[in-house]
Amino acid sequence: MDPYKIIIKPHVTEKTMNLIDQNNELTFIVNRGSNRSEIKTAFEELFAVKVERVNTQITHKGEKIAYIKLAKEHNAEDIAVKLGVF
Repeated sequence: MDPYKIIIKPHVTEKTMNLIDQNNELTFIVNRGSNRSEIKTAFEELFAVKVERVNTQITHKGEKIAYIKLAKEHNAEDIAVKLGVF
């Protein structure tokens, strides 16, 4: 599957900004039909980083949110800057 169809857009809130700093973790809205391994593969392919783990959650609006924790050798702030989050 095309990684651009899996990773839809960044999910930016005050909580997710804290996760970037404290946990080296990024948050994205993803395709509802995708699973954790597909999200991990798509993210690694798009941003050329190593992902440690992926947790997902369905919101009350029906959106699927993925919490993507990066490996220690990669910095979530760098990717957030590239995306224009900061």
